[in-house]
Amino acid sequence: MNIHEYQAKELFDRFEVPSPRGQMAETAEDALKIAQEINSDLMVVKAQVHAGGRGKGTFKNGFEGGVHLTKSAEDIGALAGKMIGQTLVTKQTGEEGKLVRKVMVADAVDIKHEYYLAVLMDRETSRPVIVASTEGGMDIEEVAESSPEKILRVFIHPLAGLQAHQVRKLIVGLGLKGPAAKAFGKVLKNLYRLFTSLDCDMVEINPLVETPDGEVLALDAKFGFDDNALYRHPEVEAYRDIEEEDPREVAAAEFDLSYIGLDGNIACLVNGAGLAMATMDAIKFSGGDPANFLDVGGGATEAQVKGAFNIIQSDPKVEAILINIFGGIMDCNVIAQGVVAAVKETGLKLPLVVRLEGNNVAAGRETLTASGLAITGADDLADAAKKAVAAV
Repeated sequence: MNIHEYQAKELFDRFEVPSPRGQMAETAEDALKIAQEINSDLMVVKAQVHAGGRGKGTFKNGFEGGVHLTKSAEDIGALAGKMIGQTLVTKQTGEEGKLVRKVMVADAVDIKHEYYLAVLMDRETSRPVIVASTEGGMDIEEVAESSPEKILRVFIHPLAGLQAHQVRKLIVGLGLKGPAAKAFGKVLKNLYRLFTSLDCDMVEINPLVETPDGEVLALDAKFGFDDNALYRHPEVEAYRDIEEEDPREVAAAEFDLSYIGLDGNIACLVNGAGLAMATMDAIKFSGGDPANFLDVGGGATEAQVKGAFNIIQSDPKVEAILINIFGGIMDCNVIAQGVVAAVKETGLKLPLVVRLEGNNVAAGRETLTASGLAITGADDLADAAKKAVAAV
């Protein structure tokens, strides 16, 4: 689950990670009022969408940039009016862009230097890792590729936690001195406490800035949370903005399905994450492009299969469907009954390829054959992938 920048600021305030004054606005009038309350010499208005690269983005109405600085409260209101209700296109949104429903108005601070700081879960070591760089405000991927020596990494033992010598190592590595060094140490400790307390898998601050008077402030942030731990944090779950999410993924969650939309035209319906990955690989190997990752789990019901079909058919790019089921706990006949019911109920017109194997497979294949529907059977995964690709 991701959250907006203004929500990240609320979490920073809760865990004493300093950031500039600011509030969210849903109308130009509200943005003007907030700017008048802040009453600073320089203020910033930022489009609130779940995507990076907002400053370099372009609105489909031709307005340039999702982040703007100004000295005038009236300008804040005018700028907000040009953003709210418009679609912003950035490198991360793709051509379809993201509709801006809110903006954040904040105090703009005098910046001496920009840094990059993140706490992430490293999957290779199963440990948190702190990533920092003196090259804040830039695309960290580009910095890592062109100047890898400027990326600092410190791995944290999950039981021992963040140690004082690790904080000192990062302070020295970033070249911080005096009040800024002390302020950074406090920020880092509180940020790590936030990361562990809220079961995050990512907290990224870019940029983290040092001001001329030695303050260290978080100017922009991205959060990622472990969805499996959200039940422990209802206050964080309340931040969820389903309007920012893929509607297919939202619908899949209602059926307890794991779904991720992709750009291809062959939809997949598979039981098990590993088998789903293998199915997508097989489609690519056969010359096709998968339209989604869809795992119905190890014990899918007929209702879940119907729900999966509706989600798949809501994607206009889909030209064929490949169902790949290996029955262990799963009963192949239950899946087959769900497939038949879903095809009849939805009036499916797309080519459908089904590969069943495992628990009660004979009954499942008989159910598909007896239905009289235009369902193409497959002997194995390779055969299923080839037939699905041929169908489009």
